Amino acid sequence: MTTRQHPDLAPPSGRTPQPATRATPPASPPRAPLGLITTALIVGGFAIGTTEFVTMGLLPQIATGLGVSIPTAGHTISVYAVGVVIGAPLVAVLGARLPRKGLALALMAIFVLGNIASSLATSYEALMLGRFLAGLPHGAFFGVSALIVAAVAPHHQRGRAVSRVMLGIPIANMIGVPAATWLGQEIGWRSAYWLVVALAVLTIALVAWWVPATPGNPTASGRRELAALRNPQLWLTLAVGAVGFGGMFAMYSYIAPTITEVTGLTESVIPVFLLIYGIGGAVGSLVGGWLADWSVLRGLVFALVGTGAVLALFTVTSQWALPALLTLFLVSVMASILVVVLQLRLMSVAGDAETIGAASNHAALNIANALGAWLGGLVIAAGWGYQAASWVGVVLSLGGLAFLGASLLLHRRGTGPVRSARMAS
Repeated sequence: MTTRQHPDLAPPSGRTPQPATRATPPASPPRAPLGLITTALIVGGFAIGTTEFVTMGLLPQIATGLGVSIPTAGHTISVYAVGVVIGAPLVAVLGARLPRKGLALALMAIFVLGNIASSLATSYEALMLGRFLAGLPHGAFFGVSALIVAAVAPHHQRGRAVSRVMLGIPIANMIGVPAATWLGQEIGWRSAYWLVVALAVLTIALVAWWVPATPGNPTASGRRELAALRNPQLWLTLAVGAVGFGGMFAMYSYIAPTITEVTGLTESVIPVFLLIYGIGGAVGSLVGGWLADWSVLRGLVFALVGTGAVLALFTVTSQWALPALLTLFLVSVMASILVVVLQLRLMSVAGDAETIGAASNHAALNIANALGAWLGGLVIAAGWGYQAASWVGVVLSLGGLAFLGASLLLHRRGTGPVRSARMAS
């Protein structure tokens, strides 16, 4: 496959560009370097990652401010995830033919409105609506960002380019979430969402300035995007993410009580563990890009097996501070590798409906969030202890591997065609 050149930069085939007398508009200015394009999209991911996780750290303040209980305030986290799951396929169906730069700008504008609504909410119901609206563009923005960089990057660097776009969330976990949480604790929980609004507005400016006018698919249609849902390979790959990535969430959802009850450390140490987890996510995203450029399927196997192995290790190392910290770092690395290779696999198996394939990744990951946290909570409530949640994670990782095996078997039989042999084998 040859590298796709941006249409605004390619002269008409067989003709030399004419002087000022030509009827067509002047050529577009030179495209920004790939690094600047990626940076603009990373800032958007950073804003999304910050708003997704900061609510967890500000639940007591939100509950007090709205006059509801903490468990009730926690529903705002769930409704955000619902927005992600609904928004990803919906935007893919409605926006497949739209220019991708314009779509990215529109999604970030909706994201701004959702966070403004969240910061101005004076009731529980209003905050629920704001969080749902903020979640709608989440998965679609990452999917469109992946399509943009995949279109402008050299083919042999597509995996690394997509992996860099995914850095927004791990960087948010390292910097954005702690900063927004501190801000919300000091001057009110609404300020955290106003910070996200500022980051989103900055993203709009950077995307408008640096990202080239990447076209959509002119032959795409809502019917074609929905037709991808009949492709068993798409569903199997989504199951790999929803089940396999749920293994990490089964453990990580209960990392705070695990640190205090199993490792025996004080609550003041928890931010250190969260920082190390964020660093592991950044490392894993970069490693995932290299693995994807080598082989997407081998990268998937490596990530799923590796996640299961380090989760099993955590059931033992969680008793001691330094081994627990190092194992948590490895869990984050493996999980982030899985996110990157899943993104590329979905873009591949979706065929012509690449928009819905690219946007569905984060929908699957949010299902994984709910599934892993729920199953981990069941075994903890049954009295098996916090370490049992990691064993649930091992089982879910193996489940993801089983769905991947079914996908490979189907591929070998010649069904569920894959658009790019390099990305699929």
